[in-house]
Amino acid sequence: MATVTQNQARRGRGVVLDDHLPVDHRLRRVYRSGAGLMGAFLIMFGILGLIDRIGFFSTSGGMVMGLGGNGALSVASLLVGGLLLAGAVIGGNTASTVNITLGVAFLAAGFAGLAVLDTRFNVFAFHLQNVFFSFVTGLLLMTFGMYGRVSGSLPHDNPYWRSRHPRG
Repeated sequence: MATVTQNQARRGRGVVLDDHLPVDHRLRRVYRSGAGLMGAFLIMFGILGLIDRIGFFSTSGGMVMGLGGNGALSVASLLVGGLLLAGAVIGGNTASTVNITLGVAFLAAGFAGLAVLDTRFNVFAFHLQNVFFSFVTGLLLMTFGMYGRVSGSLPHDNPYWRSRHPRG
């Protein structure tokens, strides 16, 4: 039987996101601040939504900070805000990965919310403002997470370029 190379062994493990990324670099503040600001906003929205005592699965919901919502959306906002704040506290590549992942989730939630507007399946009581908020938040989180990490022409002093080209 042939010897398994290191690359073949790695392929068997599945996707590994952060193996090639530098652990500590100057862009960590961008990742942390983006996650922290969005997390704090979502936690504030969730707390105000729970204080308002809107029905938990009410499809009409109520307005909180200019956005439609209900108890379920408030709890979901608290959970996601907590994840973002945890990413901000941990920092570095974890904050970047959390930002990117939740950014994609916010975009998906925006499309899902748009699909169920004014139907009985609108369990988070989304309004059009929520859809726009989800799209903008998703794009901002993805931008914060990908800043300096994803580009076709990274400068040679970028820590991601250096980690991918150790002899360059």
